[in-house]
Amino acid sequence: MTLTTTTPGCPPMADREHTGGDVIRLIDTIFPSDANHHGTLFGGVALAHMDKVAFLAASRHGRAPFVTASSEKIDFAAPARIGELIEASARVVRVGTSSLGVMVELVAEDPISAERRLCTRGHFTLVAMKGEDSRLPLPPLPEDPAPVDEGTLRMVDIVFPQQTSHYGTLYGGDALKMMGKAAFVAATRRARASIVMASSDRIDFASQIRSGEMVELAARPLEIGRSSIQIGVDLLAENLLTGDRRHAATSRFTMVAVDREGRPQPIEGAEV
Repeated sequence: MTLTTTTPGCPPMADREHTGGDVIRLIDTIFPSDANHHGTLFGGVALAHMDKVAFLAASRHGRAPFVTASSEKIDFAAPARIGELIEASARVVRVGTSSLGVMVELVAEDPISAERRLCTRGHFTLVAMKGEDSRLPLPPLPEDPAPVDEGTLRMVDIVFPQQTSHYGTLYGGDALKMMGKAAFVAATRRARASIVMASSDRIDFASQIRSGEMVELAARPLEIGRSSIQIGVDLLAENLLTGDRRHAATSRFTMVAVDREGRPQPIEGAEV
C-alpha cells in the first residue's frame, strides 16, 4: 500500500531536493502497555517510533551523529488499537549541508483482515553534530533508490545500552526477541490469522552487536504446511557511522495459525 498524499504544513524542500531515498521500516505490535484507557496507542509512543525511524534513516544516509532539531505539526487522523501492527516508515527527502529532512508515515494494520490505515505522517529535521565523526557536506540523495525484495520482510531497530551486557553487546535474549518478532510479523502477513510460535530451530550467532548499532531483520517464509509456517530470519548489524554491515545471526522458526480456542487452523493457499 503506497500513501502519496502530501503533508500539510511541510516547508518547501530546499537545497538538494529529491523525491526521496530508500525507505526503512520499524514494525511493532501494540501491547496494552503502549495504549491508553481507550485501548488505542499513546500519542507519545507513536511519536517515539517516528522519531526513532527518522533518526535511523538520517544516520544511514549521512553516516554522522544526528540529533533531532524539529518536527512539523503532526495531526493524528486515525487510531491504532491494541493487537494491531504499527509500521513507521521513513525516507530522506531533503539534504542540506549539515541537516536532513525526513518524511515519516505511521500506519496501523489489522493483522487478520490486512486493513491498513494512515494514522499520521510528519516531517522531521535532523542535524549532524560537528566533530570528527561528521563528514560535511552531507552526501546527496541517490538518483535511484535500492530495489525492494517483495518476498522478504525487512524491519529495523537500534540497540540501546539497557539491552546490552557489561561487555556493551546485545544480550542474546534480546536478539532472539527481535528475531521472534520478525518471524511473527512475516507469518501473520502470510497467513492472516492469529499466530503463535511453536518452536525455534538452532540459532547461530556469527557476530556481536554493539550499543548504538542498527539491526536489520530479514524474514521470509520457507515452507508452509496445513497450519504451520517455517520462517527464516537473518539478523544484520550495521555501524551507523561507517556503514559497515555484517551478518550477526540466523534462525528458523515454526509459527502456527490458531483459532479462538488456540487450536491449529488451516492456512489459506498453503504454498510459498
